[in-house]
Amino acid sequence: MPSTCAYQMLLGSGSREDSIVEEAWGLWFSADSAIWFPSLWMGIRGGGSGAEDTLGIVPSSVVLTSFQVMSRVFLIWAVTHSVKEVQSEDSVLLFVIAWTITEIIRYSFYTFSLLNHLPYLIKWARYTLFIVLYPMGVSGELLTIYAALPFVRQAGLYSISLPNKYNFSFDYHAFLILIMISYIPIFPQLYFHMIHQRRKILSHTEEHKKFE
Repeated sequence: MPSTCAYQMLLGSGSREDSIVEEAWGLWFSADSAIWFPSLWMGIRGGGSGAEDTLGIVPSSVVLTSFQVMSRVFLIWAVTHSVKEVQSEDSVLLFVIAWTITEIIRYSFYTFSLLNHLPYLIKWARYTLFIVLYPMGVSGELLTIYAALPFVRQAGLYSISLPNKYNFSFDYHAFLILIMISYIPIFPQLYFHMIHQRRKILSHTEEHKKFE
């Protein structure tokens, strides 16, 4: 864990807020940081992607990107971080690898596009490798949620039972099942949106080459 002096040099010292942030700082340097820090960063960058879409900096579907962002943040914090037992599952590694490769390709594509010097290989990778990476990531996400279900039920995690003064109940176990079901209508939209984009963009590139 970083020393207090090193932390104070970076963020200052003396306030209650500093001590709170210092706890969070220490969390990322725990034994789990090899997974959680990169995963959090990908979630944050996903949020940046949503903002970039809204501002028109990059060409993507705002609705579909928003779903990706929310699903990633939810999976990181509300499932994998909250249910320690699933952190050693192979499915976690599956979606982390898929996310990592996807984001490397995505931001290489965005960077070279903004520089008006986009290599065809990166464009091809952006609109081709998702064919494998998207199902791989979704499979990892769903398998991780499924693995968490028995632990969530046993611990009653995030669930609210009756009676209580608000006369309100919430079953987090059932909510996770609904989340899994929601992938059925949403994932095909995302996937076939990319298939459509691939046909349009790569075919346009091929036609452009013929005229050169």
